[in-house]
Amino acid sequence: MNTMLLTLGRVLLALYFLVPGIMKFVSWDMHIQLMEKHNMPFVPVLLVLAGIFQIVAALMLIANRFTGIVALLLAGLVLVINISLHDFWNFSGLDGAHEMQNFIKNLGIFAGLLVLSGHSLPAFLQKEK
Repeated sequence: MNTMLLTLGRVLLALYFLVPGIMKFVSWDMHIQLMEKHNMPFVPVLLVLAGIFQIVAALMLIANRFTGIVALLLAGLVLVINISLHDFWNFSGLDGAHEMQNFIKNLGIFAGLLVLSGHSLPAFLQKEK
């Protein structure tokens, strides 16, 4: 049962990154506008890098390869995205409430990635010895 729950959780976390990673290319203009709205620098370059990273990292999680490291890297990405794109402190009203909801939701995703990494990292390090 533990293995099944860990596998399901890992794959669901992967889908959280796989679909948005693909959508960065499918809905390119929308993502460019979102990033520009938040005054991000180097928008096209960062969008390509984020999309590729999300897709590759998600596929690695699904395949259960380097799970601990990948989960930590994705956790770092979530923090960067949270601070850059869900800056609720810069908005008011409905926009502020929406950004705060996304910020809090991403903290939950961040926590899940830390748990996955904490569970997976020791096995990864043992394989390297």
